Amino acid sequence: MGSIIGLPMFFEIGLVLLMPVIYLVAKRSGLSLITIGIPALAGLSAMHGLVPPHPGPLTAIDLLGADLGITLALGVAVAIPTIIVAGPLFGKLAGRWVVVDIPDRFNADDFGGGTPAGNEPDGTGGSTAGSAVGTATLTQRTRPSFGVTMFSVLLPVALMMGKALVDIFIEDENNPLRATFDVVGRPLIALLIAVVVGIFTLGRGAAMTRDQIVKCIESSIPPVAGIILIVAAGGGFKQVLVESGIGTMLADWAKGANVSVILLGWVLAVLIRLATGSATVATITASSLMLGLVDGLSTGEVSLVVLAVGAGSVFFSHVNDAGFWLIKEFFGMSVGQTIKTWSIMETVLSVVGLVLVLLLGLVI
Repeated sequence: MGSIIGLPMFFEIGLVLLMPVIYLVAKRSGLSLITIGIPALAGLSAMHGLVPPHPGPLTAIDLLGADLGITLALGVAVAIPTIIVAGPLFGKLAGRWVVVDIPDRFNADDFGGGTPAGNEPDGTGGSTAGSAVGTATLTQRTRPSFGVTMFSVLLPVALMMGKALVDIFIEDENNPLRATFDVVGRPLIALLIAVVVGIFTLGRGAAMTRDQIVKCIESSIPPVAGIILIVAAGGGFKQVLVESGIGTMLADWAKGANVSVILLGWVLAVLIRLATGSATVATITASSLMLGLVDGLSTGEVSLVVLAVGAGSVFFSHVNDAGFWLIKEFFGMSVGQTIKTWSIMETVLSVVGLVLVLLLGLVI
């Protein structure tokens, strides 16, 4: 669920959406909140760092001239095993290191987490008042079906992947199908289409009124401003590096030192991530520094450089990262406990992602 929600959404938004589910699953299963939460966080973080249409990977693709379809396919291929290692496998270990109680921030009945009818301790099947409250809650909230929700969430990724497949199998540029996907498969157009479709499938599907949908869209615009400014600043910084010749100097040094371009991209992203705390800033800045190093590389190798930079951008989240404090508060942990769980998980995610990218580099 974390991976699916993380495909089209920013990390912070996906986290807010998932936390009630994490609480509910932990209550129902009796497992540690950390054991349940770490896999979801791994899915969110991996998609944020490795897979477009997130702004970091998308900008890196544009800066380095990588192929969107190939990068998307390789990103998913790297993300899946990475999430398994950093999520369920590491989550079991982290759940033993840190044990925290489930914070009482949500009413479980709002999410279908109340005691099922007939299973109350007194064996009476629940009171009439409780049944009335549960019925009222269900009737007040209309939700889209699971299939419609999945369709809406995965639509932009499917359009971009469709463009990549059409480009591979249809060589005629005048073919109507290829011409169509050349338009609808562009990241900005694909995301715009997903927004319009979501208004009807998710907005109307949840019985929202026109005013509620308009208010929802209006409230989502201000948080995007920061991302736009970061991407714009990254583009300006890239041009400064090009004009100053720093990129060329770095390329000459890397060639002389015989350093792997993939490894160098990861190291640069790690250093910037540790310094700034932002995965998006780390991806854009490291990609700008790699401009002179990708000349002459194949299409697949350039995509791997993008993925290596993305993997490095999620390395060891700590106190200068806003996500660190969100995780700390949502899970009710201390700073030390957050480092033992969330920060280490991010490090595992980054290192495993790098190893998989290097292994793919031996094949491509």
